[in-house]
Amino acid sequence: MGKLYPVGIQNFESLRKDGFFYVDKTALMYRLVTTGRYYFLSRPRRFGKSLLISTIEAYFQGKRELFDGLAVASLEKEWKKYPIIHLDLNAKKFDGPQDLIRLIDRQLLVYEAEYGKVETDETIDDRFVSLIRNMQDKTGERVVILIDEYDKPLLQAIGNEELQDEYKAILKAFYGVLKTMDGYIRFALLTGVTKFGKVSVFSDLNNLMDISMDERYTDICGISEEELLRDFDEDIRALAETNGQTYEEACAQLKEDYDGYHFCPDSPGIYNPFSLLNTFAKGRYGSYWFETGTPTYLVELLKKSDYDLEQMSREETDTETLDSIFTGNNPIPVIYQSGYLTIKKYNRRFDLYTLGFPNREVEEGFLRFLMPYYAKSNMGKSGFEIKRFVDDVEKGDIDGFMKRLQSFLSDCPYEMARDVELHYQNVLFIVFRLAGLYTQVEYHTSRGRIDMVVQTADYVYVMEFKLDGSAEQALQQIEEKQYALPFAADSRKVFRIGVNFSSDTRNIDRWIVE
Repeated sequence: MGKLYPVGIQNFESLRKDGFFYVDKTALMYRLVTTGRYYFLSRPRRFGKSLLISTIEAYFQGKRELFDGLAVASLEKEWKKYPIIHLDLNAKKFDGPQDLIRLIDRQLLVYEAEYGKVETDETIDDRFVSLIRNMQDKTGERVVILIDEYDKPLLQAIGNEELQDEYKAILKAFYGVLKTMDGYIRFALLTGVTKFGKVSVFSDLNNLMDISMDERYTDICGISEEELLRDFDEDIRALAETNGQTYEEACAQLKEDYDGYHFCPDSPGIYNPFSLLNTFAKGRYGSYWFETGTPTYLVELLKKSDYDLEQMSREETDTETLDSIFTGNNPIPVIYQSGYLTIKKYNRRFDLYTLGFPNREVEEGFLRFLMPYYAKSNMGKSGFEIKRFVDDVEKGDIDGFMKRLQSFLSDCPYEMARDVELHYQNVLFIVFRLAGLYTQVEYHTSRGRIDMVVQTADYVYVMEFKLDGSAEQALQQIEEKQYALPFAADSRKVFRIGVNFSSDTRNIDRWIVE
């Protein structure tokens, strides 16, 4: 019988008892629990945070038998049992502060039934304090606190500042208990997608060690290349055979599709565990991480900040920004922390990070997801429309693909087009970047114009887009700047295309081809 892949299984005990495969992270977990007390970890969704918390829970429950054959089995001698509070804030929907209080209340009730409660406590933070105290009094051991998806309510309220402030006030008082009850706590870990603030939610909690960008823990979630080749050798061979590939080709495609997450400078790449396990389980490559839903708050952020999407593929930023919380005008920290961008390069001298898409799954999925919000196309159709666009480009049908471009631009949602020029640049970027997954595209923008080179097996298109000029001027620019010169000796057919975009009609009004 082959491996049982733990797709979507977040409970360590059931995973081990039912014989599902587990990539051994227990040596890292052991280092975590023995060298510090208060931790915070941010990782993208579906990256194994909940499983990590569940593993730590089983460890502190002293369930030695679950760890047979794993690294920690030879490291831990005592297997002592501690009282544990494990809270999960991952609710489907928070409509208001009462929903958040109810969710925490339900979870506290379970523990209060076992350890008792103080009738005069009115707020959830008062109850949290009493519970921690009761647990230690009753067991004689300090308490372990594990909080999963601590930021879920805050993420759902992006764009609604009033609601977000209400959530922050509740959570700040609640998490602040960790500081006041320090003497009663053996270990605490909070996980989430974003860093909503060292400032806001955790301002009283300055004793949390943030390991999100810590080199020692870069692969505590996710799968490293070393683990992939060590634990999944047979699986890669089977995948290669099913897909008519060599072993090397399968490795290369897994890397291109799912690798490339860097959570600190110069660290080895990390593979998305959810996509990898799905690929092995189903024997085919797919956009598995994307199929589980992309948060619409990301689009809200991009739209609200009038973001130039071309920046996204080469965004430069510093530690303070990456480490910062969402403030409203810069979408980059949240997009990075959500896993849609990752660290590509780091300049130590100036503390500058260059960000980009981690891999093909994320790039293609994210751009396809954005397309309906920027251009006239629905979610299901956008892949199909891009395919037809690429077909026209590969056949040399210039009128065909220019008309398609016109239709992408024709029905731009009005509120998106406050800055018409930026809007059309963003649409062109999405279309050509998606086409670039199948052809070769170079794309440059500057104020009022775009120049672009698209290469296929048979054709080279050298294009210049102007805003409120003329197609003739655009063509003249190609000549003056000698954009086509590198292809002078090329055996492929070279087209020079001048295009004008009119801000009156909000569309391409003319193009000429030479």
